[in-house]
Amino acid sequence: MSTRMCHARVIASLVGCTALVLALTGTTAQAQAGDPGRQTLAAGDGWGSEGTGTTGGSAADADHVYTVTTWAEFKAALAAGGTAPKIIKVKGTIDPVAEGCAAFEATGYDFAAYLEKYSPENWGLDTDLTGEPADSPEGLRAVSAANQDKVIKANVPANTTILGVGKNAGIRGGSLQIKGVDNVILRNLTFEAPLDCFPQWDPTDGATGAWNSEYDAVVVYGSTHVWIDHNTLSDGRYPDSTLPTYFGEVYQQHDGLLDIVRGANYVTASWNSFQDHDKTLMIGNSDSAASTDTGKLKVTLHHNLFEGIVERAPRVRFGQVDAYNNHFVVAEGQSYSYSFGVGIASQLYAEKNAFSLPAGISAAKTLKKWSEAPLTAENNYVNGVLVDLIAVHNAEIPAETLQSGAGWTPTLRTKVDSPRAVPGIVDHRAGAGEIC
Repeated sequence: MSTRMCHARVIASLVGCTALVLALTGTTAQAQAGDPGRQTLAAGDGWGSEGTGTTGGSAADADHVYTVTTWAEFKAALAAGGTAPKIIKVKGTIDPVAEGCAAFEATGYDFAAYLEKYSPENWGLDTDLTGEPADSPEGLRAVSAANQDKVIKANVPANTTILGVGKNAGIRGGSLQIKGVDNVILRNLTFEAPLDCFPQWDPTDGATGAWNSEYDAVVVYGSTHVWIDHNTLSDGRYPDSTLPTYFGEVYQQHDGLLDIVRGANYVTASWNSFQDHDKTLMIGNSDSAASTDTGKLKVTLHHNLFEGIVERAPRVRFGQVDAYNNHFVVAEGQSYSYSFGVGIASQLYAEKNAFSLPAGISAAKTLKKWSEAPLTAENNYVNGVLVDLIAVHNAEIPAETLQSGAGWTPTLRTKVDSPRAVPGIVDHRAGAGEIC
């Protein structure tokens, strides 16, 4: 077992990580000794603990505990047993794209032909590709993309815990869809973001066109009571710096690492490591989603590490988001846009976080205003010094003046650390491989 401190906030008493007493929807139960699959989100640990709390598959009987070593086994385990509580233990790295992108290509698909037909020189920049026939390069790309979509997406049912076994368990290139369900736990997994094999060229996107990709590593869509804890999420083997350029634009094959959207509610994301990605974490995906998102998208982010992230850490629309004790690390020379994105009708409460910024990156850039929405940003430290992020932002970027005061105060918190201690705590304990 790691010599680092084990972080099971569900524990009421802990002796050598062998005896656990867990809170289960207001009652007390004895978990199997040393089994993280039986751990639940502690009472008061963020929005995920609201109401009935998040217990995942902790109550699963022996017939609904699965250990999987392949993507096919994983999808079969997800489908088995309906909504009965289940625990799925992932052993090693499972990979739905192990045979490469060519395995998804439609008959006749030719990327060179796609580039030839839709180049700005031949197609122009005034018309998108809507309506192209099925046998066109775009039609064949769409079929190829549908083939990949069917394989790499995995629907997670209600009352499920998915747990990585040991320090080297993960999902490479898959997309977990937590969609329209309640009560899901994801822990101790290393996710390599899906690589879209067939991005679409949109000539009308911006002044010079752009490549658009699909697939997030994890999507929480219209679901409630979700705990995402001690995972590592990154671009893995395929950082954006390795992606080619076509038509003068990066052939973008990544979307997000974690999206929480479409009326999702009561989510706690704790002790995760988000690494080396561009558009990372989006809470609310549309300014026009007031009918589905108002009063929802309640999310807590605590003790997460955001390292080498360009933007969206997170970008927030509508939701009451409590972000505390996170560490944001911007590397020397990396592309950086912002950390907290303040979007329409959002109520962001960002407190006691730590930022490590290189020379030349001002604390003013940590906030980005997309819409008029007051936020609270208090007791945050930049390079070890207390900084009023809103005041600095408004002084240096007056065209995007932010208003202070989110209009609510978080109450669902367990231990809150000093922001000065956050880098040392979070850097050593966040991510996969750090739970008992």
